[in-house]
Amino acid sequence: MGREGYLPLFETKEAKGRIAFKIYAISVFVGVCMIWVYRATHVPKEGLRWAWFCMFGAEIWFGIYWIFTQSARWRPVYRSTFKERLSHRYEDELPGVDIFVCTADPTMEPPTLVINTVLSVMAYDYPPEKLSIYLSDDGGSDLTFYALLEASHFAKHWIPFCKKFKVDPRSPAVYFGTTSEPHDTEHANQWLSTKNLYEEMANRIDTAVKLGHIPSEIRAEHKGFAEWHSVINSGNHHTILQIIIDGRDPNAVDIEGSALPTLVYMAREKRPQHPHNFKAGALNALMRVSSVISNGPIILTVDCDMYSNNAETVRDVLCLFMDEEKGHEIAFVQFPQNFDNLSKNDIYAHSFKVVLGVELHGMDAFGGPLYIGTGCFFRRESLCGKKYGEDYKEEWKKEMEGRAKGSAMELEDRAKGLASCTCEVNTQWGKEMGLKYGCPVEDVITGLAIQCRGWKSIYLNPTRKAFLGVAPTTLLQTLVQHKRWTEGHLQIFLTKHCSFIQGHGKIKLRLQMGYAIYNAWALNAFPTLCYVAVPSLALLNGISLFPRVSSPWFVPFAYVTISKHGYSLGEGLCLGETIESWWNLQRMWLYKRTASYFFATIDAALQLSGLAKSAFAITAKATDEEVAKRYDQEIMEFGSTSPMFTILATLAMLNFFCLIGAIKRVAMGDEMGDMEALVLQFVLCGVLVIINWPIYQGLFLRKDMGRLPISVAFTSIGLAALACLMPIY
Repeated sequence: MGREGYLPLFETKEAKGRIAFKIYAISVFVGVCMIWVYRATHVPKEGLRWAWFCMFGAEIWFGIYWIFTQSARWRPVYRSTFKERLSHRYEDELPGVDIFVCTADPTMEPPTLVINTVLSVMAYDYPPEKLSIYLSDDGGSDLTFYALLEASHFAKHWIPFCKKFKVDPRSPAVYFGTTSEPHDTEHANQWLSTKNLYEEMANRIDTAVKLGHIPSEIRAEHKGFAEWHSVINSGNHHTILQIIIDGRDPNAVDIEGSALPTLVYMAREKRPQHPHNFKAGALNALMRVSSVISNGPIILTVDCDMYSNNAETVRDVLCLFMDEEKGHEIAFVQFPQNFDNLSKNDIYAHSFKVVLGVELHGMDAFGGPLYIGTGCFFRRESLCGKKYGEDYKEEWKKEMEGRAKGSAMELEDRAKGLASCTCEVNTQWGKEMGLKYGCPVEDVITGLAIQCRGWKSIYLNPTRKAFLGVAPTTLLQTLVQHKRWTEGHLQIFLTKHCSFIQGHGKIKLRLQMGYAIYNAWALNAFPTLCYVAVPSLALLNGISLFPRVSSPWFVPFAYVTISKHGYSLGEGLCLGETIESWWNLQRMWLYKRTASYFFATIDAALQLSGLAKSAFAITAKATDEEVAKRYDQEIMEFGSTSPMFTILATLAMLNFFCLIGAIKRVAMGDEMGDMEALVLQFVLCGVLVIINWPIYQGLFLRKDMGRLPISVAFTSIGLAALACLMPIY
């Protein structure tokens, strides 16, 4: 417990039932080893030796990857905080907090969505004079700037309303969309008036976005709009920096006379001849700009679609950073990325319950979770490249003395140069300072680099979620998003940033293995494709690739399959999944591996060989009404032609043809070899047909706009038929 009488600001508890889990894990490992032994000792002397070795290779990889996943399940830990102790000790010494919100496209990320996130973090239960909110607009849009101006006016009503009535969540769109008018008269009156103010503001913003321009009378009201006179386009413009609310100004108050947080708009300079390094470049520019304006020692990075769902999140975080005995070693605190628009049974498996509810807790036990890009609080010094030493101690008061002096206009002029294209030339930004460049998942390599400098990270997953966002509502958006993630992770795994290389001797082996769970996602593509196609084609030809049911070697195959999926189902149910959502997870596991991971592997190989360049794809946050309706009904959305859909449909038709063909051969009395040895292949092929039911619906049964295009149907049927007709030898 430390020194006598000391009460920590947070506590850590280990998960229960670990002995039973470890016995289970060891038994599965033994089963996996027995499968390997069977494959190595029963290689056929003739026939499908290539198929046998394909299966052997796939099973070796699945076994190795399964071992990686166990590193994050071995000893999960859970954190809880004591906010009342924090208030009692440090209420007058709370540090400044700089909040970075990033947006990049006013079409894909509607301005009303962006400002709801901004308003939710402006209204944190925290001294407003110590909060500074920065919006990075990489789209350089005057529409986003206008929306932020409107939000700054509405904040004068919204923040006091939230604090007076203890509102949560503090995103006005979500709050007014999910609560009804209160019964208390005073509360009801203010609720209604504030709701009307919000709706009027949202209508003005949406109208301007729909028209594509801002009325001239509004443009004349604020000097900031003049900045767009020389803007060529979103990729070619000077730095636009406006302090919309100066929290140091005594006149910057809400309707009740209380101080308002600082609010800053930034569109960093962009020129075609200079690389802008996507989101990492935007965050690094924000770090430099904020160091001049507010210089808070704590930094929160949050995506524009992840609103604050818990007003006390900042205080939760400070319980970790300011703990007298362990707080000094913490570099960042990562919250889970949860979504509030999931369908009833999570049709696209966006909840990540196992990752967020188990694996990140497991990584926390061995040095901390990875940085996932949003919902993460940093100690500024650790993000700026400082190495951790046992003698390190944060002086929380120094930031107040270090804040810049001068008027808002003077600070703007001083900070603009820090967001220029040439500011980082011949510096360590993007290398040893700030977020790292050169990878689509710059957040992961940044977090790893910080941990390799001696710091630890913490995973905090409170009962009330800290942040909620918008998940993709179509299958293609989901697959593209996962392709981007896995492509970046694979680049990490195959370069010097691999946790086994960069982290060797610097972080614990189990943490290195924990990183590998995600870094090696894409490498599951080819083993999965092998398991999906080869056994079915062999079944069609009456060729066995598994032991007979009566053979002792059948036991490890059956045990590993049943125990693994049984444990997965039990784990899911304990984490709040339904049986239907667990089944959807299995389907999406298959679709991601055979489509997203497959293309991610190809693209990563092309980029690492210099034949292609990295690109950053933004996931659309706006949804068509018909698409939204089908999403609510949990009808899988296809609706477009994509190589990913061609692969999925071809594999679905291949398994369908193989199953029907094998059943026909049995019914017709054709020679099928040893039927007892084909049982597992019949089961596997049958399960794949059942799991692909939405694809068969999309190909043949549906008439709505979300069905699979006719071209995909013809192509997939042709390719599957060709594969079945080709001589398997």
